[in-house]
Amino acid sequence: MKVVIAPDSFKRSLRCTEVCQIIRSAFLEVFPEGEILTQPLGDGGEGTMDVMEQVPGARRCQTTVQDPLGRPVEASYVCLPGDSAYVEMAAASGLELLRPSEYNPLVTSTFGTGELILHALGQGVRSLTLGIGGSATVDGGAGMMQALGVRLLDADGHELPHGGGALQRLARIDASGMDPRLVRIQIRVACDVTNPLLGPHGAAAVFGPQKGATPTMVAQLEQALKHWSTAVCNAGFAKSCDEPGDGAAGGMGFALRTLLKGKSGSGARLLCDLVELPRQLQGANLVITGEGCSDSQTLQGKLPSIVADLAHEANVPCILLSGAFSGDIEPLRRHFTACFASLQEVGSVEAAMGNARPNLHATALAIASLYHCACSTTKGKEVPHGENRRS
Repeated sequence: MKVVIAPDSFKRSLRCTEVCQIIRSAFLEVFPEGEILTQPLGDGGEGTMDVMEQVPGARRCQTTVQDPLGRPVEASYVCLPGDSAYVEMAAASGLELLRPSEYNPLVTSTFGTGELILHALGQGVRSLTLGIGGSATVDGGAGMMQALGVRLLDADGHELPHGGGALQRLARIDASGMDPRLVRIQIRVACDVTNPLLGPHGAAAVFGPQKGATPTMVAQLEQALKHWSTAVCNAGFAKSCDEPGDGAAGGMGFALRTLLKGKSGSGARLLCDLVELPRQLQGANLVITGEGCSDSQTLQGKLPSIVADLAHEANVPCILLSGAFSGDIEPLRRHFTACFASLQEVGSVEAAMGNARPNLHATALAIASLYHCACSTTKGKEVPHGENRRS
């Protein structure tokens, strides 16, 4: 029997590698001779780099870059087989690198992310996947482009300082010094955000407050991003200034699309492809996936739903095992073969997270035992396979 365990992390509770180990140990108690495979997964946000390190032949590369406020910080990314790499924006330009008192998207910059990309180019990378979750910035990716050799000049010909607020003074873009190696690489953007760059659903209005922007600062950032996008389009780098996804990561999506010709895609699907999950599902009898809390948003492209889709394509039953459920779960029941929550009792959120490990193990053990009973009823026959119930 072959079981593939492919969950996301249980946010603020268990890392995806821990979730895999707990579920695997429970299944081995019931199926000690079974082929119980684990594949930790993510959606392109913080922590996904840990997943990529599990890919055979992967190696972590480290270098010193600028943090969002221009201070030196050690940041790393993962080089993958086949001249490719996975770079996590949060490692260099993440909100987690700042104290709450330092949140200020008028001055925070994506420069360090550009430095990570440069370092990866120096390793001979020809294909780069960039996860852009968790950023501390609303600079439209301008800082990244400055690190890559693009000069952003004011009316007097002086280089603009870093930060989203400075873009209001942009007069000219000089891309003549952009690193020529960028022309030869393929960039994929792991992102599930579809917000435009500008407007009430744009980068400044939606993501600015999350990164410390006051209402006044949001208005300033909106004008700065409008000025930036107009300059980019006027310089001939793009025909459209505002497409779905451009507002991701404080406008980083815009720079990646227009200046670096990056192609955005579902973060979860990109990660599943990078770790070759479809290949791993071949010949499997059962797939287990999950996340910290599943709700109606789970079916909007989150990791468990992508795993279920791939399992369905492989004709393999897929069980959702999450920490908890919220709201109407009937749509989840129609999408997955079965749904289980590991929360054992009603209590505080803190108590639930503190007991996450034993609760998850107990529920996984119950699922394994139930599956064992199903196998027992087919004694002498092939283990149940390919009965994934979907609407």
